[in-house]
Amino acid sequence: MDDPAFGGVRVIELAQWVFVPVAGALLADWGADVVRVERPEGDPYRGLATQGIGTDGAGGVNLSIALANRGKRSLALDLRTEPGRRVLDQLLATADVFLTNFRPGALRRLGLDAETLTARYPKLVYARGHGFGARGPGADRPGYDSSAFWAQGGLAHVLTPPGQDVPISQRGAMGDRNGATALAFGIAAALLRRERTGRGSVVDVSLLATAMWTLSSDVLSALAGQTPRAASGAAAYRNPLVGPYRTKDGRHIQLVFLEPDRYWADFCRLVGRDDLVTDPRFTDLAARAANREACVATIAAVFADRTFAEWKDLLAGIDAPWAPVQAVEELLTDPQVLANDYLGEVRPGEAGADTGPSYRLPTGPVQIDERPPDLRRAPEYGEHTESVLLELGYTWEQIGELAEAGVIP
Repeated sequence: MDDPAFGGVRVIELAQWVFVPVAGALLADWGADVVRVERPEGDPYRGLATQGIGTDGAGGVNLSIALANRGKRSLALDLRTEPGRRVLDQLLATADVFLTNFRPGALRRLGLDAETLTARYPKLVYARGHGFGARGPGADRPGYDSSAFWAQGGLAHVLTPPGQDVPISQRGAMGDRNGATALAFGIAAALLRRERTGRGSVVDVSLLATAMWTLSSDVLSALAGQTPRAASGAAAYRNPLVGPYRTKDGRHIQLVFLEPDRYWADFCRLVGRDDLVTDPRFTDLAARAANREACVATIAAVFADRTFAEWKDLLAGIDAPWAPVQAVEELLTDPQVLANDYLGEVRPGEAGADTGPSYRLPTGPVQIDERPPDLRRAPEYGEHTESVLLELGYTWEQIGELAEAGVIP
């Protein structure tokens, strides 16, 4: 992309797993030079294999790493050594952003806490991702999205259907990627503020706060004295025209007629049930609410007469909000997904992918000038160690000495 939004911005990333690295990948998507510093053992995420992706990915590509680290450079460095710390300090002197998810205790031991670095580099944007927040008794607890976001953040509880003994499980890295988007936004805001004031900022995003933001409607309900819970059966259809209905072949269509009186008559006529328009039980919102179970049962019977494909064709004829309940694999061929480039491809020889197989990734929710970012491959472990050191002024002889001392691989 010509003139990328973060062109000329250098990010030094000291992070692992998903949450904070994805924030770095989003910045790299839009032109930032993101140098991720990996410990000698490498990011443990490189060894995780779940859902048929990761180390067992097709074609030898670790798609999990590819998504979380696309477009970056990798420097392998042992920060437990004095020469390793010296290299990092030299990098930080060139940085606009320091991005980390190391816990506060570890950062203090390394001399990389916010107080130390912002005093040394007043223009630095210091961005950190937490499990549970920067303060309080849980500030130094290890936190993953399944613990801080899904469990403690309330999603597992509020989404588990009544009567189910065990909370439902989340999907992979849901909280991580939502938190990463928020963290990238915070960094962008801090960079804009620095442009205006000349001062850096400390940016904090936690997975716990991300969960509460995601559940804002339920949090507002709790603040009003309610106890938000998942609903099932007819109780889930407070408005019978908002909810999923089962089709003849066992699929579902989601109706979202938030203005039900506006759509009721047109819907009834569309499905060939003109009699329902004047049925006194269903004439308006109040009547349908008073006869909710009968209304839900009537609509359910209507939906049971047609297949999923037939319903999609029929509902295309009404200017009202609805959608098919799709399987994830159906997204791969969804016309809207394809038309809007919500899936992109990393190809050898293009956008920095000079070697390796082609593979597809989600491009992300943000587009600029109606274009998604140009996807570039993720670096191999320590792939850019020598080139980054050369940029810092190291000679090949000095690089060899660092390797002999075990500071770099």
